[in-house]
Amino acid sequence: MAKPHGGMALASLAARPLGFVAGVWRALGSRAELLLAGLAVTAAVIGLYLARPVWLEFQDGKLYDAMLTRERPTVRSGVPVVVDIDEASLAEHGQWPWPRYRVALLLGRLRNAGIAAVGLDIVFAEPDRASPSAVIGQLRRDLRLDAAVTGLPDALSDYDRVLADMLRSGPFVLGYYQDFGQPGHAGGPAGQASEGACPLPPARLSMAKTPDAMPLDACLPESRRMVCPLPVLAKAAPAAGFINTLPDRDNIVRRSPLVLEHLGRLTPSLALATVMEAYGIKNAVLRVTSGGIESLALGSDTLGRRVIPLDAGGRVLVNYRGPGGTFPHVSAADVLAGRVDPGEIKGRIAFVGASAAALRDLRATPMDRAMPGVEVHATIADMIVSGDFLSQPDWAVAVELSATAVMGLLSAALLAYAPAATLLIPFAALGAGGWYGAAELLGRTGLYVSPLFPLLVLVLNFTLLTFLKFWREERQKRFLHGAFSRYVAPAVVARIMARPKDLRLTGEERDVTVLFSDVRGFTSLSERLTPTQVSELLNRYFTPLTRIIMERLGTMDKFIGDALMAFWNAPVAVPDHPAQAVAAALEMGQRLDALNVAFARDYGLTIAAGVGLHRGKARVGNFGSEDLFDYTVIGDAVNLASRLEGLTKYYDVRVLVSGEIRQEAQDAPGLAGIAAFVAVDRVRVKGRDEAVDLFAVFSAAEADSRREELAAFGAARDLYAAGRFAEAAEAFTALAGQYAWKAFGVFAERCAALAEDPPPDGWDGVFAHTSK
Repeated sequence: MAKPHGGMALASLAARPLGFVAGVWRALGSRAELLLAGLAVTAAVIGLYLARPVWLEFQDGKLYDAMLTRERPTVRSGVPVVVDIDEASLAEHGQWPWPRYRVALLLGRLRNAGIAAVGLDIVFAEPDRASPSAVIGQLRRDLRLDAAVTGLPDALSDYDRVLADMLRSGPFVLGYYQDFGQPGHAGGPAGQASEGACPLPPARLSMAKTPDAMPLDACLPESRRMVCPLPVLAKAAPAAGFINTLPDRDNIVRRSPLVLEHLGRLTPSLALATVMEAYGIKNAVLRVTSGGIESLALGSDTLGRRVIPLDAGGRVLVNYRGPGGTFPHVSAADVLAGRVDPGEIKGRIAFVGASAAALRDLRATPMDRAMPGVEVHATIADMIVSGDFLSQPDWAVAVELSATAVMGLLSAALLAYAPAATLLIPFAALGAGGWYGAAELLGRTGLYVSPLFPLLVLVLNFTLLTFLKFWREERQKRFLHGAFSRYVAPAVVARIMARPKDLRLTGEERDVTVLFSDVRGFTSLSERLTPTQVSELLNRYFTPLTRIIMERLGTMDKFIGDALMAFWNAPVAVPDHPAQAVAAALEMGQRLDALNVAFARDYGLTIAAGVGLHRGKARVGNFGSEDLFDYTVIGDAVNLASRLEGLTKYYDVRVLVSGEIRQEAQDAPGLAGIAAFVAVDRVRVKGRDEAVDLFAVFSAAEADSRREELAAFGAARDLYAAGRFAEAAEAFTALAGQYAWKAFGVFAERCAALAEDPPPDGWDGVFAHTSK
């Protein structure tokens, strides 16, 4: 027999695997659809595992909380004790804050009782206003009294120094707060200071890095500012630690940082610093590898060696011993009154904090949604002393992914071949067994392996495949009963009519002009009005502005609080859309002037608003979800228009437009005798590398009345653009004294700075705005 031709042989070989796959598919029949659906669900769940969306992170946290709250063995050291500023203490000694001499007395009582160390979950950030010297100063300042204190030792005239003397005499650890906001951010307790103004004791921390270690700033959150103890206290204390706990995104404290970074310096937590002080630990070593932070090692002759497992971000899983009140609590009032047996606290680690509801130092934890924050520190200290840690090992990822894949494939195969009703109990037992196994692993070994995604794929496969089987059976019944005509029933037609093609989530690229307008300082203005007045004012403001935009052929997009967004040239083409937008912006300003007369009369205030305009390419269409969407515009043109609106306050102008708008609109017939464009600046805005030419737009009447002022601005700006900064600074400074336009002062400062520190050769005249 002749051998087949080469091409026929290749076709034959290719046909064999395809034929085999087709044969298997036919053999599986309808089960193949179920298997394919199960595989798709499994793949989707694995994708979710890798993406880690926030809502699943919350569910994982709830599963972990349920495991942690089960009865399980824990190793307790019996060392930590809470010295509680409780309701009884406030009732006996008055409201907080107490005079610092009383805090010193409290610490003295603890020291004399033989305490090993005391961690203060308190930030003494401001001077004690109850000090006699402070009170005398206030009386002299406020009441003009020549007051003095007689018979009081000099040592007691300043309670801060009294406390500082006490801190020098014992194993006391001060607390401070690390602020993770931007520079100048006012979050957290009062009294923020930079690292340079915070003379903290040595941290006693070091690092051990592998050659391929991840940079520390990629692992640890770095605080920009600190809320520090008073310098006189910080210099006196032998140790200090931050009191931050950094909860998860659902505000539950499951993990807590042991080490944080502040301006390149490692800093310990209050719990860590207190344990190190109690056991005389001179150094703790942070191990950093290619995967991030791995552990913290410390030890001493009395404590032994401890290796604390940390996650890649330097946080430890908090092994809670129970709800609030699990640790021994000693009332601060009892300590001060000498009602506490020294044997109860001798050799122990005390954390001084508050449980009084009025002080609101409460944290949400898996064990207790209102646990005193001081008990979180006590728990971490107890973990370190007892060596009883929880961790999520590196191999947990491989186990979780493997369990998800196996559970998905197994459930899909079972559902493809067996009735769903018969699998309900086995699947429930399988899910319960997975959760119980993970809980037992956590309870017995301290290792956390999440069962969330294996359980999720089990539930989704059971739900979806059961639905598919039910749907397919119902479809067969309808076909067998001759119900084919129902496929074109009026209900189907109504469904199609309810979702026509032109409402699909599609879009097109268009050349558009985008307008943003925002009321300046509206938050402070609204605080002067009732909610009803705020709503009424905004309605009176937006209504005429919206009409102007629509009369000028614009499309109203949305209202964003006290701001509005509109665009031109979609969905209907507007040939002169830049000019129409400029005209609308000017008319909006004129209308606002008229409105302010009524606002001053009715509300006792006036408002100012800025308008930003830019022309460019953008995507226009219906965007949103299948059930709810808007006809809107997205793209770089929108972002730039928003940035320009934000710069109107900076340049003290009402309307600011890009060079693209000015190029198209300046000579437009519709703007003749209406608008005047004045070059303001050439900038690079945040989030955009390309330089933008900025132009202020004035009405023709305003430009005419300010002709000399605007001409002088242009001349001074020419000096700036030419790099003659000293001359420009002198010109702008003179103009700032002559005219009220704040732009003169802005350029005067900029030119003075550039004259002192000139830009490099080849400067292109572009100023970079670093904020929105």
